[in-house]
Amino acid sequence: MLQTPSGGADTGTAPAGGRTMSIGTVLNLLRDEFPEVTLSKIRFLESEGLVEPRRTPSGYRKFSQSDVERLALILRMQRDHYLPLKVIREHLEALERGERPQLPTGRQGEQQGELLDPTAEGLQDGPTAARLGRAELLAAAEVSEGELAEWESYGLIAAAGDGGYDSEAVTVARLIAELGRFGLEPRHLRIMKASAEREAGLVEQVVAPLRLHRNPQTRAHAEASARELATLSVRLHAALVQTALRAQAH
Repeated sequence: MLQTPSGGADTGTAPAGGRTMSIGTVLNLLRDEFPEVTLSKIRFLESEGLVEPRRTPSGYRKFSQSDVERLALILRMQRDHYLPLKVIREHLEALERGERPQLPTGRQGEQQGELLDPTAEGLQDGPTAARLGRAELLAAAEVSEGELAEWESYGLIAAAGDGGYDSEAVTVARLIAELGRFGLEPRHLRIMKASAEREAGLVEQVVAPLRLHRNPQTRAHAEASARELATLSVRLHAALVQTALRAQAH
């Protein structure tokens, strides 16, 4: 059970009945159970609307005891059930309505997280198998054999060692086809592939210590952290592209 501090100016607490805490105090409380949590993680969960701390007139966050307990619940659902934020949000909303929703456990939760992960939204209306055959990929992405062969020659899509394709290949193929409608050829897209590989390498650097942690739950949480980092990376990339486009337009 998380315990809040008794009060004091350095914690940003208020009188009894309305006690609040600074984000630094919240971080210290959560780290007892969640050693991998960071300030950025808490801010990210706030940006996603999963927790809404009170703000002072000067803009400082002030977390209540219920905010801290909500954060702990969110982190447990990620760590123990491998759930993505979309499913966590739905679960919290059900709790607020007075319902008693059941959480998936074990591999069931991990699979649900894979299928509903925000970085793979394009797959929700397509095949959800871990591996696709070549014919399945062509049918799901609605592309020709010649197009797929060309994209493979540029390294934009690649089959695994067993000859199958990850489900993300459907999204990649669809996006390449859409970009082609604007005149972008596979050779133009190699720079995007190189950028994605660099971003993936950066994400791996961040989660690598979690994979090596002594706590097995922390090691299991590495995949959820990687997915969230990927989501943030995609959002940042989109924002930077929009910024660059606006700068070039002036």
